[in-house]
Amino acid sequence: MSAWGTAAGAFVGTLVLTTVLRTASELRLTRMDLPFLLGTAVTADRGRAKALGYLVHFANGQVFAFVYYAVFLAIGHAGWWLGALFGLVHGLFSGTALVNILLPLVHPRMGSPLTSAPRVALLEPPGFLMLNYGPTTPLVTVLAHVGYGAIVGGFTTLGST
Repeated sequence: MSAWGTAAGAFVGTLVLTTVLRTASELRLTRMDLPFLLGTAVTADRGRAKALGYLVHFANGQVFAFVYYAVFLAIGHAGWWLGALFGLVHGLFSGTALVNILLPLVHPRMGSPLTSAPRVALLEPPGFLMLNYGPTTPLVTVLAHVGYGAIVGGFTTLGST
């Protein structure tokens, strides 16, 4: 297993994940814009939010890849199929607990069921499996995360002896 492979896999995997999600948005399969969602946590400026969101998203891609790497090391095995399994769990966790429950609690510009009428939110809450962003959003996001995981797992094995 290679930490350098993991870092490269994180970059390529995040690039693929982001491209799949952006393409799905352009094809109207989802209304979710993950970089915008992340960027608006730090600024209300829409243009700046997208730029910052992409930086945060790529940083998160590295962090999650090294969490995968730590588990690979702990169990003594890595591979594209194991990475894909991790990606499946990662995608399901992101769409349920992380984005549906935790993010609205800490995101200063995201609405929630408790948002009052006079207070206008910049973003609507994603809802369970991010269904508020469209009925195919769960499928798109989970498949994109499976791809991310497979790439990270595959790249982690590069350079191994």
